[in-house]
Amino acid sequence: MNNDTPEIAVFAHDLSKTFGSFVAVDHISFEVRKGEIFGFLGPNGAGKTTTIKILCGLLTPTAGVARVSGFDVSTEFEEIKKHIGYMSQKFSLYEDLTVSENLDFFGGIYGLTPDRKAARDEWVLKMADLTDKTGTLTGALPLGWKQRLALGCAVLHEPPVLFLDEPTSGVDPLSRRNFWDLINELASQGVTVFVTTHYMEEAEYCNRLALMAAGRIIALGSPNELKTKWMTETVIDLECEHIIEAAELLGAEKIFSETAIFGSLIHLVTRVPDTAMQTTRDVLERAGIGISRMEIITPSLEDVFVTLTSKDSR
Repeated sequence: MNNDTPEIAVFAHDLSKTFGSFVAVDHISFEVRKGEIFGFLGPNGAGKTTTIKILCGLLTPTAGVARVSGFDVSTEFEEIKKHIGYMSQKFSLYEDLTVSENLDFFGGIYGLTPDRKAARDEWVLKMADLTDKTGTLTGALPLGWKQRLALGCAVLHEPPVLFLDEPTSGVDPLSRRNFWDLINELASQGVTVFVTTHYMEEAEYCNRLALMAAGRIIALGSPNELKTKWMTETVIDLECEHIIEAAELLGAEKIFSETAIFGSLIHLVTRVPDTAMQTTRDVLERAGIGISRMEIITPSLEDVFVTLTSKDSR
């Protein structure tokens, strides 16, 4: 990895963070190109938020090197704060202030001149669809509008790098889609977006992804690369009766490396699909469980994630 390349906005090599005997981030390395939407995908406790806090200069790494916009996270964190926007997973605005007062507060923090602040306020209000709600208390806004306002405040000073830590947690699907339209618009303008999420459909919107588990990166690539390069086994989509009983029976068969329930379906992961499908028919027929449909499918990111995290834990 070359952290001197001007096209690299975020660089990390062998980055670690421990809290006593607990390893939160375990020797991870990656780089993010300028204008890229880069995602960290993983469950709670995987180390995503800790990594973001290190990159934002809020935590000092225990070991390793990281640079953001060319600045070292260990020694130049004050400079980093001037060149990034940060939106935490917990709502980051002041709910007892109006929309306009929140903009004034953040504009003061960023030291915007009156002319520049007026122009940026206008952009944020239009982007967040809050032009006619400047006097509304922020706490009274619907969650989707709050999130758009929080995004606007995070980019009020037009930072080149934007960190979003699970920004759409708890937001309805339509508001989540609208929020991602805004993220794509920012990226198209050259802003580097680093986002953490545990929503699989959001991960599909990223240019590249790092899958995290237990503080380590277990896979890295575009969504398509993760499905093809990292997922070397076949996924069988099974629709049948009594799916919990069926999943337990099939999970005991060694021919399947992974058996997982996806809504009303079962996904079976195997290296020998033809034999595995026959095994499925035999096992469920003996148990008197009817099969409605069974076919080989292209793996989803959730399939990849479940399979890789299961292998990692083993």
